[in-house]
Amino acid sequence: MAATTTASEQVPAARTEDNHAHIDPAAQLLRTYEAPVQTRSERPHSFEPADFGEPNGHEVNWKHTPIARVRPLFAVATGDDAVQYEVSDERFVQPPLAIGVAPRGETFRPEDVVSAVAWQGSSQALHVRVPRGEEVAEPITVSITGTSAHDRADAHLVIEAEANSQATVVLNHSGAAQYAQNVEILVREGARLTVIAVQDWDRDAVHAASHQAVVAKDASLRHFVVSFGGDLVRVNPSILLAGAGSHADVYGVGFCDAGQHLESQVFVHHEGVATRANVLYKTALQGTDAHTVWVGDVLIGRNAVDTDSYEANRNLALTPGARADSIPNLEIEIGDIRGAGHASATGRFDDEQLFYLQARGISELEARRLVVLGFLSEVIQRIGIPSLETQLISHIERELADDEMLAPAEATA
Repeated sequence: MAATTTASEQVPAARTEDNHAHIDPAAQLLRTYEAPVQTRSERPHSFEPADFGEPNGHEVNWKHTPIARVRPLFAVATGDDAVQYEVSDERFVQPPLAIGVAPRGETFRPEDVVSAVAWQGSSQALHVRVPRGEEVAEPITVSITGTSAHDRADAHLVIEAEANSQATVVLNHSGAAQYAQNVEILVREGARLTVIAVQDWDRDAVHAASHQAVVAKDASLRHFVVSFGGDLVRVNPSILLAGAGSHADVYGVGFCDAGQHLESQVFVHHEGVATRANVLYKTALQGTDAHTVWVGDVLIGRNAVDTDSYEANRNLALTPGARADSIPNLEIEIGDIRGAGHASATGRFDDEQLFYLQARGISELEARRLVVLGFLSEVIQRIGIPSLETQLISHIERELADDEMLAPAEATA
């Protein structure tokens, strides 16, 4: 059932406002969310959905999203059985976390109405914890299965890797639902964690997720977003490199079909000294009104000396009528860094690659198939789980069986 706790019970270490203090008119506008917010670091946070109001599509973080299709996620679900959960190894499942029970909320702060709805609507959060110093060889798989495209569900998941541990956690989404989801990721000092979110929903599913991670000193996080199925899938990862020497590799791969909307708004915040981050997202688009959105925000904080950060997004349009929106942003508050950069490209097949393959006796259809597989495999092969990599490659090959991909396409970006 939906949670009924008050705001004061939800927000850790809530701050009391001084009613007699000077009121800054600009700050008042920000609190009511009427002032336009252009940078990711300025976005307001709240645990109350009403504080955000219903998006109208003009907001900076909603302007590329089809609001009508995601609107069912703007209100708290009335039940909790629309999605079923199964964990492959129960040894790592801890007692569920109610609102206000640590470590739930240790780092998570909702920054849009859907993440606030998911916070309120999940009275109990699934908690997966890897004990201190333990190295887990096999992936811990959380199977998340929707029961109906007409049913709503809210969820908050906490994935915690304790100090000096090592593990891989796979979130495998299938079936259909209208699903608002938060994933809170805690990577403690010296830990090495891989989180892989696979969206293999039925065609009519709607899924909006906020992944927020904090990475401690000398720890590392590898984060993957793999999106194939669903009508609308919006997964927004936010990574805080808080500890000195922390590191993150942030990857995404997707195949977008006609009428589908796949979206990721990525935020990497370099806060600690000598932090490193590499972001690479790749998508292929096929069919009329196939639409992908990638927004990459990097913030290098004022104390993040010796930072090294790079983000890139590549999109391959296979047919006319597909559209890819790609928006990289870089915000730097200190000059003493090792390096920072970003790149974005959207286009059609590489004619030189096709010519090279056809000159060696490979048919045009096979050449195009090989180019697409090679393009997306750059990300898939970094997952490190052979069975999952094979499964994803097979999925792409099934997508490419449609002869429609043969038509050269000029990308719309």
